[in-house]
Amino acid sequence: MAQIGAREWLAVLGVITRRRLTRFGDIPGELDRFEAKLCDRFGVPHALTVNSGTSALICALAAAGIGPGDEVIVPAYTWMSTAAAPIHLGAVPIFAEINDTLTIDPDDVERKITPWTRAIVPVHMINTPCDMEAILRIARRHRLLVIEDACQAVGVRYRDRRCGSMGDLGAFSFNQFKNITSGEGGAVLATTPRLFERARNYHDVGAFIRGHQPLTDEPAFVGQNYRVSEMVGAILNVQLEGLEKSMARLAHRRRLAAACLEGVPGLTIAPHNDPAQAVSLCVQTDSSRVRQALEETPGVYPLSDNSKHIYANWTPILDRVTVHPDLNPWARAHREIVYSADMCPRTLSILNRTYRIDLTGRLPSLLLERRLKRLASTLSEHGASSAKERWATAAQARRMS
Repeated sequence: MAQIGAREWLAVLGVITRRRLTRFGDIPGELDRFEAKLCDRFGVPHALTVNSGTSALICALAAAGIGPGDEVIVPAYTWMSTAAAPIHLGAVPIFAEINDTLTIDPDDVERKITPWTRAIVPVHMINTPCDMEAILRIARRHRLLVIEDACQAVGVRYRDRRCGSMGDLGAFSFNQFKNITSGEGGAVLATTPRLFERARNYHDVGAFIRGHQPLTDEPAFVGQNYRVSEMVGAILNVQLEGLEKSMARLAHRRRLAAACLEGVPGLTIAPHNDPAQAVSLCVQTDSSRVRQALEETPGVYPLSDNSKHIYANWTPILDRVTVHPDLNPWARAHREIVYSADMCPRTLSILNRTYRIDLTGRLPSLLLERRLKRLASTLSEHGASSAKERWATAAQARRMS
């Protein structure tokens, strides 16, 4: 979780002093500078700042032309906005299972593709990248769009790319729980001028009168208002400067934590799609004793207790309820779409045995290491005790026979 301090305060003060709170003006402002730096850092040609990660997803889908009758494949483990965004545009989400990496399972994605599938939305959950090589191969084979939800992975790398920069479009969130923050905020990354033009049009109902330099001959259409102020841009400019240091710290803490927990009886480290770039750590267990020890350790969190990040808790979506019955996208789908709380059993099973190790807290690395070594020692003692109990039981059985 990113922190806010004096540098952000001074940057906002500068905006107030200049008395230009909106991005519109004769010279580039804070938002223009932030978007230019975002493009440079993430290797994309176009970036657009919006007011939330949810808005970023909606703008990206709108830019891609997603609409009524379309199906969009999303993972069963993500923040609810990933599944809600297509609904706002008249499309329907189709849930795919995750695998042990805690990201969307490419094999299940392929199983869920129908003639009406238009896009895949892989989600890089809790700083953990998806298997983008597999997802992109599937998308190319079926001629589908890829819209990366990198809201929980700003700055994270996969192979030689940044999360959010590999699909046709990407979405970021900058709320207070993310790797960089402006309280609330988001961004759309676009790979073509047309996609950017459409995202910009959709994010601002008045885009056609702003004097933007036209990039294509895309006609103006009715949009929304997802704009942000220059104060948000000022904060994000400061935050972006600290992103690399933050990622390096997470990578260091991940190596420490993994070294402490590697080989502990009854515990496995969750697989990662790019271990060399890992900045997150989850562990998995089927042992009730190990579960108890994990749940008694500060900074260790069960993924099964993750509220609206699990599809089974998305009641309005499972019940297919929208703000007005005539805006219900399932009525315009090409087939009957039925959801249930048990429709993705593998996802529920994986989440039920997986725990996240918090690497983002303020606890110094040395104390984090000590805490995890203590946990490892406790689990090792449990493992040794269990082994002795099994040996004694087997010996007794042999004597009785």
